[in-house]
Amino acid sequence: MEISASLSTKLRIAMLLLFSIFVIRAFAQNTVQASKIMEDIRDGKSIVYENTVIVGELDFTYMSEKMPDLPQKSKWWNNGGSNTVEESIDVIISFKGCTFEGDVLAYIHDDPSGYTFTADFDKEVTFSNCEFKKNAMFKYSDFDDQVNFSGSQFQRKSTFKYAEFDEKADFSKTRFEDDATFKYAQFDEGASFNSAVFEESWNIKYLKARGEFDIAGLDVGDDIDAKYTKINGRSFTNYLIESRN
Repeated sequence: MEISASLSTKLRIAMLLLFSIFVIRAFAQNTVQASKIMEDIRDGKSIVYENTVIVGELDFTYMSEKMPDLPQKSKWWNNGGSNTVEESIDVIISFKGCTFEGDVLAYIHDDPSGYTFTADFDKEVTFSNCEFKKNAMFKYSDFDDQVNFSGSQFQRKSTFKYAEFDEKADFSKTRFEDDATFKYAQFDEGASFNSAVFEESWNIKYLKARGEFDIAGLDVGDDIDAKYTKINGRSFTNYLIESRN
């Protein structure tokens, strides 16, 4: 009896250890460091993740990599040079159901050096049903292919100011918990904000859009700044009136 009890106890311990190892491995498989993603982009690999937690700052501009090789502010300023450093992301970017623990940056302005770092996207970009726990910065980004942010949640600061979308952009069912900026954004083939929720304000001042601009079911908690906004050449107010008729 004592031997059987001892074996039973050892069996339970072994099973518990195996279960623990399985849980640890499962967690590890669903977590990836942002630095790993940046390395893969540099190696020309398509980025495809589902139901994964992204740990760390995902910097599409590669600012820290470029900064040591840049001249000091006084040199480019006195010579009339540009303070903008651009990066082109030429691989497919696809995140579905992912959580970003750190900032997602395609725009950084570094005050000490005076440089502005931006990232453009040459191929399809997908951030569908994702959760951005910190800042999501896409200011000045050019998107050459289709863009899909549908169903994603932005918990902190986000900006698409001056962003250009060459193909249709999908922001349907997104949720912005903080002020959202699309000021000066340009949509060449239409955009969908169907059932999007802006808990604070939505700044689309100077925004320009051609094609279908779907705002059915739109919910804005504070206000919409649509001054000088043009939808197919019409003011935002006239667009709303005509779309309801």
